[in-house]
Amino acid sequence: MRVSLRSIIAIAVFLGVAALVVLGRQFEVRRAGSESLSNAVSLTVTNGADRGPGTLREALFLAATAPGPTRISLQVPRISLTSPLPPIVNSHGVNIVAGHAGSEIDAQALSSGPALDVAAANVSVDGVAIRHCSNAAILVRAVHFSLENATLESCDVGVDVAENAHDLLLEHNRFINDRIGVRFTAASSDTTVAANEFSGEKDAGIWAVRGQTDLQPGTLSVRANRFDSDRSGMVAGNINIIAEQNEFSGAQAAAVDLVGAGVVVRGNRVSGGSGMGIIAEGVRAAVIDNNELNGLAAYGIMIRGSSNALVRANRLYGCAYGMAFVLGDSRSPTTAVDNIIIEPRYDGIDVVGDAPILRRNHVIKPHAFAIRIEEFQRPDGSKVVSAPFLDDNSFGPSPATAAATRRGRSSLQ
Repeated sequence: MRVSLRSIIAIAVFLGVAALVVLGRQFEVRRAGSESLSNAVSLTVTNGADRGPGTLREALFLAATAPGPTRISLQVPRISLTSPLPPIVNSHGVNIVAGHAGSEIDAQALSSGPALDVAAANVSVDGVAIRHCSNAAILVRAVHFSLENATLESCDVGVDVAENAHDLLLEHNRFINDRIGVRFTAASSDTTVAANEFSGEKDAGIWAVRGQTDLQPGTLSVRANRFDSDRSGMVAGNINIIAEQNEFSGAQAAAVDLVGAGVVVRGNRVSGGSGMGIIAEGVRAAVIDNNELNGLAAYGIMIRGSSNALVRANRLYGCAYGMAFVLGDSRSPTTAVDNIIIEPRYDGIDVVGDAPILRRNHVIKPHAFAIRIEEFQRPDGSKVVSAPFLDDNSFGPSPATAAATRRGRSSLQ
């Protein structure tokens, strides 16, 4: 079949146009990439004073108007703040990183406001130490924030997370002698607090409590952290939160203190301390699962005034008391199943004015009662009768009677 000259010319023109389109698109991609790289800004802090050329304050002002992502490198050992810094507002992202020798922000002379105010998305802080804050070391009020390899010490709050902040990563940081290490005032979905160390926190390492239930989609994940000698390791309630694979030691009040709804505590290790291991007060549908607790001076697990909680497959040994169930909702009782309690110094299980479902639990070598069941006497003289449902439990021999029911007012406060 013969192809006319006109057809050949048309095909050639079409191929030429197609080639130009492809080349044009490649050029646009390359130009966009070049523009992105050319818009990136790198700033260096060389002056540790509160204000002036080369200071962190000057760098934050320059970053606020930068046309692209900004990297601020702290190349001074110490920055002394005497007045609040401007908020971080660059919408393209800001990365604040300490130099190889490290850098500290000293906020002792800062009478108001946080040391760093994160008001824009895509901000990261890496390797910086912030100390002596009368308020928060870092206030986060935007999404996509990350804090890594930092030390936050002797502050009122290490990281204060505002209500609208989510999708955060706090990892490999140290929180030392603050009032609260990390505080969440509302649900913070898709947020991870992992592999941090909390030590000597005066109120709590992590405080994640909302007055009303705020169970939004997504969870706050608290995992693989170490809590040592805090008043409470974690206080949580009314927020979707999963605490797993954490280690708590030496808590003064409670390693984990739960209120409200939305909390799962599983696979954690709790040891030592003058307080309780896990206390759940007024919780709804909480899950306390597969935790190991030992050497506590009070109860390993206490469930008080709660409904529909699940206490499952926990292992307790060497605690003063094993588990307690106090004044729960008999219409939606708590279930305790497959727990093992070994050699409590006093009682294995106490039931006071409650009606939990106790199934397949083991109490081995208690020094007092394997299970103690008591009424609760209210201040007005009325009594709340205990009526636990017992199914296939194993209560080993003890110096006291294997089970006892005593009438009278409970000594539990």
